[in-house]
Amino acid sequence: MPLPERELIQRIRRAASPIRSKLGRGIGDDCAVLDIPRGHEVLVTTDFSLEGVHFRREWHPPDSIGHRCLARGLSDIAAMAGIPRAVFLSLALPADLPQHWVDEFIRGFLNLARLYSVTLAGGDIARSPNGILADIVVSGIIPKGKAVLRSGASPGNIVYVSGTLGASLATLEELRAGKKLRPRGHIRHFYPDPRIALGRYLREHKLASAMIDTSDGLSTDLRHICDESRVGAIIDGAAVPTTRAGNARQLALHGGEDYELLFTAPANKPIPSKIAGVPITRIGAITRGRQIKLQFPDGKLKPLPAAGWQHFA
Repeated sequence: MPLPERELIQRIRRAASPIRSKLGRGIGDDCAVLDIPRGHEVLVTTDFSLEGVHFRREWHPPDSIGHRCLARGLSDIAAMAGIPRAVFLSLALPADLPQHWVDEFIRGFLNLARLYSVTLAGGDIARSPNGILADIVVSGIIPKGKAVLRSGASPGNIVYVSGTLGASLATLEELRAGKKLRPRGHIRHFYPDPRIALGRYLREHKLASAMIDTSDGLSTDLRHICDESRVGAIIDGAAVPTTRAGNARQLALHGGEDYELLFTAPANKPIPSKIAGVPITRIGAITRGRQIKLQFPDGKLKPLPAAGWQHFA
């Protein structure tokens, strides 16, 4: 059973205290006080992690669940080319959950927070009648007017993606098949790394015209960019960087939770093949029409449906 609410909050507060605070005031009052540097705007994102939807206790160690919970929000900040500053964590926990599980969840959560100098600034604790629910709010900063939006792609822009795609879903399929996996041997699924440095580099060097993270899958996230920018795209299927799984192409096109960055850039701006230690691959181009098409090695084009993750689909 978890500790009583007040004791649990104090335990989490003590665990979070070594993180260097960039706030006016953090845990301890009814609200946190956030300090916004002159000339900057605030980025805010929210995300749920729900037992049975985003993780399963029999598959995912608690420290991995904590890590993944925060990584989801940090990846959103990366996709806007921002710098994360503070996170708020609300936990709803069942009464029969061991306190050790909670401690390990917090350890994984705070280890990632320390890596990116993010302060745990507050949150809430509640009893859940059915399963674990973790809700985060992540705030970040961005120089005024410099956020990279989904709406900035133009016809003729080149489409790029970082890293490789499909590894997380490939791991999930192995778990569904009943395989016992070592989490540290499948880091891309259990301990994803949000591309904060890459997003910042693209902003500082004025390279990206539009950007999104691949949390829902390439086909779905590309559709978000095209819808917001009122454009279409042609994707070279053979160029999409994949894993070594048997159905690698489909996993790369439609698998989510890779947390890579998908971005567009003007054709006259050369993009390095590696940024912040992450490979960058050119995979297509933006077009005037609103359709998204997949190009095959023989040159034929077929519609690329948005077949990634969607709740209620």
